[in-house]
Amino acid sequence: MATSECLDSKTLPSHRSVTLKRYAVTFLKVAAFFVGWALTTAITIPAKNPAVWRFFAELTPMLSMVLLTVVFILIEKRKIAVPIREHAGKGALVGLIVGIAWIGLAAGVLLATHQLTIAGGNMVQLLWLWMLSAFVNVVMQELLVRGYIYQLLKTNCNLPVAVVVSTALFTLVHGGAFEAGLLPVANVVSMCLFTTALYEAEGTLLAPIMAHAVWNIVGGVILGGVSLADDYPSLFNMTPSTNALLSGGSCKIEGSVVVLVLNVVLTLVFAIAARRATTMRQAAQA
Repeated sequence: MATSECLDSKTLPSHRSVTLKRYAVTFLKVAAFFVGWALTTAITIPAKNPAVWRFFAELTPMLSMVLLTVVFILIEKRKIAVPIREHAGKGALVGLIVGIAWIGLAAGVLLATHQLTIAGGNMVQLLWLWMLSAFVNVVMQELLVRGYIYQLLKTNCNLPVAVVVSTALFTLVHGGAFEAGLLPVANVVSMCLFTTALYEAEGTLLAPIMAHAVWNIVGGVILGGVSLADDYPSLFNMTPSTNALLSGGSCKIEGSVVVLVLNVVLTLVFAIAARRATTMRQAAQA
């Protein structure tokens, strides 16, 4: 008994040391990956046409993200993988349907209650290219937030750490929300938690990509109620009511408490679905 206790007392500090070292190395890799991507955002785009410039401004960091992901996965000797092809068809379809329901419910409620109103439209040249740019931007964001970094943290640390860090990164790249107030920040955080739950439930990155893309393209490029980069045009203009809590004020859809409630509900729904999916996968592997 005494010998066992002595061994345990020696083993415990050693185990803690190994764990701390693994966490430290993991977070250094996360930092290196993030800095590598951030440097690519400083590349100058020579195009003069606004739509063409925006497209390449989105394409460059996205391609850099793909390249970094491949390089870092090879460094890990393929121990880390970003699930895309597995369950791709079902995941993409579910993401598309969820995205339509998500923006449809949010915008529908706000328009039906006159918290937001359509105040005219705009002629947008190369609308398809602006929409494609918004999609490319979403792919880049999802690879950053739920790609290599997420899978590395989930594998080397645990799921809660992966969720917390990925949510912090997502909030960081949407830093403009901090200037708008607490509710827009809460909406950004809850959006990330919901799409992470969707990701875990469907087992493919295509699910959150499609849901996120529909939200940004329909809500931003079409309706003008979702915040994108400042130079993005919108097909319609939205005017908020004086009730900023409901209408979202200057943030419009993304600043509304309606979206927060919707995000929380969707997070709970897909968190339950993710738990069931995980249980089924574990049972299938047993």
